[in-house]
Amino acid sequence: MSRLLIVRLFFAVIVILLPLSASAAESFRVPILLYHRLGATVADGMTITTPVFEAHMKYLHDNGYKVIPLRQLVDYYRGKAPAPGPKSVVIVEDDAHKSVYSDMLPVIKKYRYPVTIFCYPSAISNAKYALTWDQLKDLQKTGLFEVQSHTFWHPNFKIERKRLSQTALDAFVKVQLTKSKSRLETQLGTKVDMLAWPFGIYDDYLIGKAKEAGYVATFTIERRHAAASDSVFKLPRYLLINADNVKAFAQLLEGNAVKRNVVY
Repeated sequence: MSRLLIVRLFFAVIVILLPLSASAAESFRVPILLYHRLGATVADGMTITTPVFEAHMKYLHDNGYKVIPLRQLVDYYRGKAPAPGPKSVVIVEDDAHKSVYSDMLPVIKKYRYPVTIFCYPSAISNAKYALTWDQLKDLQKTGLFEVQSHTFWHPNFKIERKRLSQTALDAFVKVQLTKSKSRLETQLGTKVDMLAWPFGIYDDYLIGKAKEAGYVATFTIERRHAAASDSVFKLPRYLLINADNVKAFAQLLEGNAVKRNVVY
C-alpha cells in the first residue's frame, strides 16, 4: 500500500469520526441541581424538607443517574476531561446552611454522591444559620464535599452598581471576589476557583472581574440543563424548592421542568 493511499485513508477516517465526536459532545445535557436549606418543615421559599431531598437522591439512584463532581463538568468545558456520560447529574448547595451538616450529610453519605458547597465566608462561624469552619472541614474529610466561593458576604451587585461610582464598584467587586477566595483557601487548605453569583446576578463586567480574580468557572440560576454550547462562565443551575416533588423532579431531569417563579 502506497504512502499516499495510507494518508488518504487516515484523513478519510478522521472526516468520518469528527462529526460523530462533535455530535456526541453537542448532545450532552447535564442538570446542575441547586439546593439551599433542608429541614423538617418549609420555613421559607428556599427550604426543601429533608424527606423530599432524600426522595430526590433515591430517584437518582433508582433510575440510573450518575452524580458526577462539579469539577468534572467544569474540566470538560476547559478541555481537560471528556464529555460527561448519559444521565450525568451535578449536585450543589448555596450558602453553607447548617442543615447541610445536620440533614444533607446523612443522605449524601448513604448514596455517596459528590456535592459542591458555594459559601460566603463572612457567615461561617458567625451567623447562627451557617456552618462553622470545623463543620466545613468535617464535610471535606468525607471526600464527598468540595467548598467553593459565593463571594465574601453575598451582595446584590445590581444594588451596589446603583449606589457606587465606577471606581468604588471596581474596588467593591474585587474585595468580594478575592477576599472570599483567599479566606476559603486559607481556612480549608484547598483550591478555590469556582464562583456562584449571588442571586444569580452576572454580566460581562462581573465575569471579567471573576477572571481577573482567578476563577475558571462561574454559575448563575437558570432553570435548564448545562449544554456543550454554554460558556463555562455562564453555567445554569436549577434552583430547587419543596414544590419540586418526585414527579416534578423526574420532569426536570428529562428537561421538561415545571416553570417556577422563585423569590431568591
